[in-house]
Amino acid sequence: MPAKGHVSVESVDGIAVLRLSNPPVNALSHGLREELMAALEHARWSPEVRAVVLAGTGNTFVGGADIREFGKPYLAPTLWQIDDALLAMGKPTVAAIDGYALGGGLELAFHCHWRVAQERARMGLPEVKLGLMPGAGGTQYWTRLAGPRSALKYLTSGDLVGAAQAAEMGLVDRVADGEVVDAALAFASLKLAEGGPLPDYNERTERLAEGTPDLFDSFVADQGKTWTGLMSPAKIVDCIRGACTRPLGEMLEAERKAFVACEASPQAAALMHLFFAERDAGKLLGDATRPPVRTVGVIGAGTMGGGIAMAFANAGYTVTLVDATVEALERGVAQIQSNYDGSVARGRTPAAKAEAAFARIMPTLTFGDVAECDLVVEAVFEDMSIKHDVIGRLDQLVAPDAIIATNTSTLDIDVLAEAASRPERVVGMHFFSPANVMKLLEVVRSGKTDAGVLQAVVALGRKLGKIPVIAGNGEGFIGNYILDAYGREMDLLVEDGASPWQVDAVMRSFGFAMGLFAMRDMAGLDVIRRIREHRREWERPGRYPLVADRLWEMGRYGQKTGAGYYVYDGRKAMPDPVMDQIVEDVARERGIVRRPISNDEIREKLLAAMVSAGQRLLDSGVAQSAADIDLVMVHGYGFPRFLGGPMHWAEQQGWGTSSKQA
Repeated sequence: MPAKGHVSVESVDGIAVLRLSNPPVNALSHGLREELMAALEHARWSPEVRAVVLAGTGNTFVGGADIREFGKPYLAPTLWQIDDALLAMGKPTVAAIDGYALGGGLELAFHCHWRVAQERARMGLPEVKLGLMPGAGGTQYWTRLAGPRSALKYLTSGDLVGAAQAAEMGLVDRVADGEVVDAALAFASLKLAEGGPLPDYNERTERLAEGTPDLFDSFVADQGKTWTGLMSPAKIVDCIRGACTRPLGEMLEAERKAFVACEASPQAAALMHLFFAERDAGKLLGDATRPPVRTVGVIGAGTMGGGIAMAFANAGYTVTLVDATVEALERGVAQIQSNYDGSVARGRTPAAKAEAAFARIMPTLTFGDVAECDLVVEAVFEDMSIKHDVIGRLDQLVAPDAIIATNTSTLDIDVLAEAASRPERVVGMHFFSPANVMKLLEVVRSGKTDAGVLQAVVALGRKLGKIPVIAGNGEGFIGNYILDAYGREMDLLVEDGASPWQVDAVMRSFGFAMGLFAMRDMAGLDVIRRIREHRREWERPGRYPLVADRLWEMGRYGQKTGAGYYVYDGRKAMPDPVMDQIVEDVARERGIVRRPISNDEIREKLLAAMVSAGQRLLDSGVAQSAADIDLVMVHGYGFPRFLGGPMHWAEQQGWGTSSKQA
């Protein structure tokens, strides 16, 4: 059979090797499926073919279905039909897994009689991360091969397993340390020589007895609270439960119906929207390029500076960390060490990896030690004059083509860039706290930032494992501008008649993990006060909320003082009658007649404030797209991921937002 665009076929001693090619991840697009079906039919009926080895090209097997086809009519041959063709082959079939076998790709491998994996291979069924679930036998075959406990753990989380672990679990039959196709050919030859009946999933029932009612009930009780807003995890559990008690054919049909229901859900639409937004984040028109960043400096060893240094060190960069005093530097290094120790103790980071990362951070009191760095991030106190001075000193110190980045969250990048003789190399890198954990990075361009500098910082952000979103230089950039808009609306609602705990409860019921008033208390109302002072210059017209200032004047700074918007017993927040009196006093002072405010009104006003602010950012060009706004709000400010961000949510509600590109 001649080679075509997506599937090539060669014969080795009567074994047909079918190689799939659809770069970059060999996704199961319609074109590939058409050619694969033709190749399988040819192999099935050809008397010269004794067995089939299915392999990928480009050091990967199959990265899954083509996500661009989700939500569209299924074009034949479907993956279900491909899988049925494998089952009907009647000849030994072996999947040769290299690189990744994900989603529909792993289900394709499950439909082969055996699986041989290269030792570097990784595999899994991550559909749940897109609001979906396995739909081509994944819940059934994983359960029969590896047991229901394993299926529950990996299918509801979407986590991947390596080849050795997969072999131990029973998902693959052999691990190869060399060329995987050669190993698969040898394995197929062995099975041909052994003869005998081919494996049948209907007969693989030995692990199903593990699926007791207690197993499922305890798993749901333990994990169900993390599934808020999602339907697919519960459907996955139902299908795994059914795998243990009902016939295979019946459950394959049930799984297919459950997949179709998930595919049509708002949650899947929201999560796929974010998937594409994350993939496209930081894209710029044009081909501006410059050498990649190799050496990094950080000025300031405080909370943000230390976290930023950790983010770079974790990604393999050697970091020169500068502070002005011995006390500040030692305190910062001690906090970094404590962070790594805690990560190791919680099992999140292997000890050797943490030690290696910590060793890459080079603390120093000498400002000039960053002179040879390709990029220096200033993370000093959020004050215009202090930051302006640091940028000016860096401008005189580092090489002419070095990048100077500021971690400001609120200050005018254009003004800061004026401190440099070459303002085109100044850019904002707004990390979110804790900087070594949070995935969002706002990359802020001034009016003069060079396109190559912007692209270099975006690429650097991706190497750090961040989602880099480009923002223009406007009031609060993207995230803090929207935060200010809906935070102001929340404050006014409280003055008008709501309570902080009512507003927070509405936010939590909508899907936020925490209400904003509780979050302010956690951050510290003294810190919030300084931010409010910075923002005075861009306060919008209209009534200025006074309650936050009253709390600050009374020394109610939140958790740290035992009282803020709430009163605290340790970290437990409780409604406080004193807070009611404070609000009443402010309302009386301003002549406001307070009234009952419904939860629906609170929700609608807060969301309208977010969406309206987002639209202003699009109209001004500060945000490049509505999708960028959604990324910032989901990854930086806790907007429910399963709703896709405020702009996507508003569009789904028919609010008519714009997806304008800058």
